[in-house]
Amino acid sequence: MVKLRHWILRPIYGLYGNRLARRLPPDRLPHHVGVILDGHRRFARSEGLADYTAGYRVGMAKLQEFLGWTAETNIPAVTLWVLSKENLARPAAELEPYFEVLGDLFTKELGETARTLDMSIRVIGSVDLLPVPLAAAAKDLAEANRSGSRHLTIALAYGGRQEIVDAVRDLVGDLAAAGVPSKEMAEKVDADAIAANLYNSDLPDPDLVIRTSGESRLSGFLLWQSAYAEYSFIDVFWPAFRRVDFLRALRDFTRRERRFGR
Repeated sequence: MVKLRHWILRPIYGLYGNRLARRLPPDRLPHHVGVILDGHRRFARSEGLADYTAGYRVGMAKLQEFLGWTAETNIPAVTLWVLSKENLARPAAELEPYFEVLGDLFTKELGETARTLDMSIRVIGSVDLLPVPLAAAAKDLAEANRSGSRHLTIALAYGGRQEIVDAVRDLVGDLAAAGVPSKEMAEKVDADAIAANLYNSDLPDPDLVIRTSGESRLSGFLLWQSAYAEYSFIDVFWPAFRRVDFLRALRDFTRRERRFGR
């Protein structure tokens, strides 16, 4: 009955979404949107799917659909958190199906989508902790899609604390290589220097962070960069996330007065 209702309402949501899109003020839209893709397993259980793999495949199809929505609204940069470093502690029975689906996404589908949408691709995170075939597929995807007027970042085996640790380590390593005495290093470790060593230091910080599945926390996503972002916590699971949900998040963002801590 629920699925039938969604099918009947789909044309109405389409019309409503088109109306929302037309009314978005282009000059107030975010330049960088980050998304925490949450709720695959709960979606699979709620929909009575045969296994988690089916839920993951719906979610990865949604990922590509979502990229089309960002092109429609001219969002220049998108960062998608598809797997956290902490997720790697989950049982193999949960991880292996997801690894398989991600491998298919990286090798068969996402590159073509990115090229169609004129997006470059980067992968950030502790990728070398992943199974070798998946890590290789992620690196090959990024290498084959280095150019584009818009930017897609895949956060894979990513942790926000680890990113900051890596940035500080790189900064200290660079200072040491430049011959800066250890007693003078502390003076050169400041916010600007750390920010310059983050994974995507050349991209603007995210203006809007969206998390699906009803959870109201960041869980470490872009901790440094999201200090002054606006947040949208949406109740639906990621595989069920709709264009109208995204457009509502954009509408609400355009109505907010951003203070940047002032």
